[in-house]
Amino acid sequence: MANIQITTEFTPNPNSLKFNVSVPICTHGTVHFASKAESGKSPLAAKLFEIEHVKEVMIGPDLVTITRDDGVQSWSSLISKVTETIREFLVCGKTSPKVCEKCADATNPKSDIEKKIIEIMDEQIRPALARDGGDAVFCGFENGVVKLHLKGACSGCPSATMTLKMGIEAYLKEYIPEVKEVVRV
Repeated sequence: MANIQITTEFTPNPNSLKFNVSVPICTHGTVHFASKAESGKSPLAAKLFEIEHVKEVMIGPDLVTITRDDGVQSWSSLISKVTETIREFLVCGKTSPKVCEKCADATNPKSDIEKKIIEIMDEQIRPALARDGGDAVFCGFENGVVKLHLKGACSGCPSATMTLKMGIEAYLKEYIPEVKEVVRV
């Protein structure tokens, strides 16, 4: 595992940066850690939170998205520290984070509508969000309202509301007439 390539990519959120990793990190989709206190279930996230100015961490199948403190003007000092931490972690072959327990996620849809929503989310929407360093996890559907938990670059992005309403909501409404609204939880 010594030949691990890590590249950085800017996201629509100026305070989030995506680190693309050439080897698998997490087999459970994406896991978001909003604080150091939440990072206990992931040794990698815990290590990343030791870096000054790291505010949030999202770990995906082959990416890590770091959200920095609002007051930090430059990414230059953070990039090398984050890259080094990820590389050291992977070279040591440590375990990946456990699946996120915050949401029920897509494992047990309660209806055919939920099944359709999850299918569209997994095949169309989540891959698009992942390209920008973010994710949206399905948390439920009731009375025409789809509930999503935004993670990674999406969680604090200035254009998250637009993505949610003009992007995800519009797309789901087009394919599933029962969807009336998409909200963030």
